[in-house]
Amino acid sequence: MDFYLGNYWYLLLLLVLPAIGFAVFNFIKWRSARREIFAETRFQESLFEKQGWFTKILPLMYLVAFLFLILAMIDILGGKEEIKTQQKMNNVLFVLDVSNSMNAEDIQPNRLTEAKNIMINSLKNFTNDRVGVIVFAGDATSIMPLTTDFSAAETYIGGIETSVMKVQGTDFLKAMQVAENKFKNIPKGSRQVVLISDGEDNEGNDESAAKLAASAGISVTTVGVGTEQGAPVPEYLYGQLMGYKSDMLGETVVTKRQTAALQNIAEKSGGTYIDGNNLQNAVQQISESLSKKSGTSQMTIKSQNSVHYYQYPLAVSILIFFLIFLINPKRDFNI
Repeated sequence: MDFYLGNYWYLLLLLVLPAIGFAVFNFIKWRSARREIFAETRFQESLFEKQGWFTKILPLMYLVAFLFLILAMIDILGGKEEIKTQQKMNNVLFVLDVSNSMNAEDIQPNRLTEAKNIMINSLKNFTNDRVGVIVFAGDATSIMPLTTDFSAAETYIGGIETSVMKVQGTDFLKAMQVAENKFKNIPKGSRQVVLISDGEDNEGNDESAAKLAASAGISVTTVGVGTEQGAPVPEYLYGQLMGYKSDMLGETVVTKRQTAALQNIAEKSGGTYIDGNNLQNAVQQISESLSKKSGTSQMTIKSQNSVHYYQYPLAVSILIFFLIFLINPKRDFNI
């Protein structure tokens, strides 16, 4: 346990002790002077009550009592401790394909919007879980670290567009490499990825991505969006539709959902492949898939308010004041 100084501004109250001591000293000096004026020293013993041992230590007892009272107010023995707790939780990285083919409108309004709706609605089934977001195309990057702030996650997800990745294509391996790096401090049994894509594997790295996920202890739930019939790929400029992507011969490119790569990654990483074209069913199946693989994570929580010992100096202060009350019935210095 690490000790820390509590309400340190109350240390200024320690300045009261010299003031109290000075006042008591001057009070005793004043009382003695008044007695000398009233009667000579040889007559004082018969005129005034004899001083007992308690009278001599009474001022010191007051000072000590006030000292412990101030220490209690400062919380001088307060400490912070690290509490380790074990709990069932998911650490989930949503890995979203933002290649241009995700703008295809074979799923209304388009594949990307369907994918984002799946992610946002899945968040509603999370409780103590932590979520993060990775986007990928020909390259990959993390846009939100693992967090329990689901409102922030929803905001991040809502702002994703295909334009966030300058390098286009679909490289599952790079996406999985970023996921592995984000999971480096997470136990292997608690590493989960929900990968949402139309499955077009331009780089042919799905096999390498599946092996990396399996060796890193990452369970990948893959979600395929789009139809087998496919649709042309819209091309936008500053948010305006400029036309549809065409090949070198001028023919309109039709993008189709391809499930082979997604199924391969899910199977070899111990995950599940899910059809994402039905929003409600996809969200439910994602929740079921994640719950099967939820692991126990140990979390370390640092708290500065969990341990306090102010009650001990406070008890000493109260005890001294109580002794003064019992032994000094006149409630004064009796000098």
